[in-house]
Parts: sequence; structure tokens; C-alpha cells
Amino acid sequence: MIIGGCGHVGLPLGLALAHAGREVIGLDLDAEKVAQTNAGEMPFKDRGADELLVEVLASGRFRCTTDEAVICAAEIVITVIGTPLDQHLNPTFDVFHEITRAENTPLRAGQLFVLRSTIYPGTVERVADSLRRRGLDIDVAFCPERVAEGVALEEIRSLPQIVAGCSERAQARAAELFALIAPQIVPLAPMEAELAKLYTNAWRYIQFSISNQFYMMANDFGLDYEAIQSAMTLGYPRAKGFPSAGFAAGPCLFKDTMQLSTFHGNSFFLGHAAMLVNEGLPNYVVKRAAMRFDLRSLRVAILGMTFKANSDDPRDSLSYKLKKILRVEAAEVLCSDPFIEGDPDLLPLEQVLAEADLFFIGAPHDVYRDVEFTKPVVDIWNITQQGSSIL
Repeated sequence: MIIGGCGHVGLPLGLALAHAGREVIGLDLDAEKVAQTNAGEMPFKDRGADELLVEVLASGRFRCTTDEAVICAAEIVITVIGTPLDQHLNPTFDVFHEITRAENTPLRAGQLFVLRSTIYPGTVERVADSLRRRGLDIDVAFCPERVAEGVALEEIRSLPQIVAGCSERAQARAAELFALIAPQIVPLAPMEAELAKLYTNAWRYIQFSISNQFYMMANDFGLDYEAIQSAMTLGYPRAKGFPSAGFAAGPCLFKDTMQLSTFHGNSFFLGHAAMLVNEGLPNYVVKRAAMRFDLRSLRVAILGMTFKANSDDPRDSLSYKLKKILRVEAAEVLCSDPFIEGDPDLLPLEQVLAEADLFFIGAPHDVYRDVEFTKPVVDIWNITQQGSSIL
């Protein structure tokens, strides 16, 4: 049984486990997504998931529901609820207090309770202690997801799985479960596993910030950063994997970097520097564009509103921060994205190409590679091969 079973983390996991022979129920509060999933339609893009969803529904090993009563009946409960941040960028634990309180917890003795999403260090032990104090003999483990959105199903079944149980029995049960779908089990202590997940995301966030800082540095001197980055990485193993410039966003990287900072007494200086660079990039782009173009007289367009290329997920996308800034600086802002459905504020690509005077690439969707732009493009990603250096 998976709490959050129709989301980007829970649904691919449920499909993988059902395909491996387990009976899986996905619990989700979103009735529309539950109905959509039970009808055999994926609520988001994930490679290979469309076909597998139809297969496991037909097998009878998978279904979704909004009925929380299924939690009590399950042998194994996997929650994909992570640790949210408050308005001061500090982690909050209310969501875990709700599920572990004795007077209303749906959990019962004998279950294996697996925390799956990124959590603040010490959370899994805190949850286990809370259940223990309330007299509930429940095995608690942390088995973090480490997949990339859009290919989650593939990576669930190809990447090693970190498993951290709060007891030997919890460790053994969680390892047995994930051995059904993962090629290798990597045992760690609970806090080691929590930090491994946070370190991974913070490392990626810092990598992006270095590239973005280098981009701004080169751009300020009128140099072509893409040419420099290409020269750095071409055939040079020690620069392998060095990212290009672009918006570093999404629901994980920034949040997890801030969780690490809080964990270490707000002394994670590299993390704070990365935040300033990455979160400041939209403002930098607009400021530089305003030095070249009279934005107040122009109708501008943002192409791509999701947080990364060829995704349908707009969560925490910096394109929306760019939109907010441009609404102050430009005469009018138009937005378009081929992957987001149901948003009345988004216009068809053909319309914005005809109506806008200046274009900003927010997310580097492949579709923009073949567009023949007749007006200026601000493209920090350089996906159009014509806009990276115009600032």
C-alpha cells in the first residue's frame, strides 16, 4: 500500500512492485487522479509507464483509491510524503506527527512502514521512536527514491536501492521488498541514508550553480559561455558531466539544500551561495535583457514553463519567477508550454510566435530546437543555437 500512490514518486514504484508480483493499492487524496489512474491513463509523463499501468490493472495486482481505511489492512505501508519547508525555509514535521499519533494513526502493529521521499536527518528515527512510545510494534525503514522524473520507472528497476531500517527486522523486511525490483541493495544506518539522499541533491544543485555563475561571468565580459563550456568538456575526462547553464529548479534540489543548511546550523555556505546564484538567475537574465531591449515597449513570451526539459511538471519552476519579474518590466508577458494541459494562461506556440516581440526560453523542450525564430531570443540554455550570447 502506497500513500501518495498517484504521484511522480508513488505511482512508478507501485507499478514496479505490482509487475514484480506484489499486490499494490495506491492511496491518494486526489480523486481525479485516482479515477484517471484506475481508468488506465497515467496522470503524468513517465517513460514506459503507460503500457505497464494497463498491464498491472488487468492483472488485478494494482488499483488506486481515496479510502484511507486501506492503510490499516496493509502488510506494508510506503509513504512518499517528504519533509516540507515553512515560510522561513525550515523543515516542518507536522505531517509525520499526524500519521504517528496514537489517537488517530491508521497504522497498526506488525506492519512495515517505509519512508520513501526525502526527509530531514533524524526523521526516520523520530518516527520510529514516536510509534514505539505509543506502544505500536511497527518496523520503520527509510528507502529513498533516487530517480529522475520522466524515467522513474526505468531507474527504479536499474539503480541500486539504499535501505536503512531502524532495527534488524525492519532492515531485513525492507531489503526483501526492494530486492524484488532493484538490482542491488545498499544497507546504511538511517541518518546515513537520509544524508546520502540530501547530499546527492545538494551536490547537483551546487554543480548547476557553478555553471550558472560561470555563465554570468562570461556573459558580463561579452564572451560566449557555450563555446567555453564546450571546450572545457570536449574529450576531457575531468570535466565530464559539467552541466550547461540554465534554471536549476524543481521540487527537490533547492528544498533539500536548505534542509542540509538547517541541519548543520545554517553553516552550509556552499549551499547558500548556490541558492543565491540559482534563484538569482531569472533576475539576472531580465536585468541584462533590459540593457539591450526596451522591455517596457515589448510584448515578450516565455517558452517552456515546466521545471525541466520535456517534462509536464511545473512545480517550483523558475519560469514562473521569470514571468513574475517580466510582468513588472515588460509591456506584456505571454507564456506557452506544449506539455502542460488545462492552464488557461498558456497559449499555443504558434500564437506566441506570431504575437511576441522577444522570446525567453524557460524550459529547453526539444520542440524549440526546430523553431525558426524571426525575432530575438534570450536562451541561456542555447537550445536554439542563437540566443545564449545576446545578453
